[in-house]
Amino acid sequence: MERKSRILVVEDEEAQRWALRQYLTREGYDVIEAPDGESGLRLAREAQVDLAVVDVMLPGLDGFELVKQLRRDSSIPVLFLTARGEEWNRVAGLEIGADDYVVKPFSVPEVVARVRAHLRRAAERGGERASLREIAGGSEVRVGGVSLDLGSRRCLLEGRPVELTRREFDLLATLARRRGQALSRRQLLEEAWGTVHLSEKTVDVHVARLRRKLGDALRLTPLRGVGYRLEA
Repeated sequence: MERKSRILVVEDEEAQRWALRQYLTREGYDVIEAPDGESGLRLAREAQVDLAVVDVMLPGLDGFELVKQLRRDSSIPVLFLTARGEEWNRVAGLEIGADDYVVKPFSVPEVVARVRAHLRRAAERGGERASLREIAGGSEVRVGGVSLDLGSRRCLLEGRPVELTRREFDLLATLARRRGQALSRRQLLEEAWGTVHLSEKTVDVHVARLRRKLGDALRLTPLRGVGYRLEA
């Protein structure tokens, strides 16, 4: 029998955990729960979780710190829930490795729809990596002095390792796969991260971070009013 996707819900409000569990279970997912950050982090690492829905304001270990620690050894999609809707908070969550943001009060069906979309996108990324291995005999993509290993998610600059966040890596990998093509910010949001619900400024923030880390080796041309093109 095909294994169900397992969703971890980390939320200290019991009523919201119950509502999310009911809807997600009805959609055919295997749901496990945690009422605080410490137990949520433990379950995320030990329970073969495919995606985590994490409240930012958790007792003890908050959601930001949970995801920051989780990203040291896991790349599962993470959807943040928060009552704080300011853009800087959304960007802060994305910077540390979250994949999406839903501001409370939220529609549970919307959260379920986003969960479905991110699981689908994660499966597509796996398929893209497999396809690249079949075509190129490996999972490495090279652009100028930058080398990306899509299997191990490692980045090398002139042979030296460069630490990238998950979002930085996915953005650069998307640009590299489509090098020479003009890509709008909206296209990059959808293709790199599987969402169009984020501000397009998020792309600019991550491009700026990539420029700082990779310098002149990143031959990335800004296209006024459009987006970016990575030169072949």
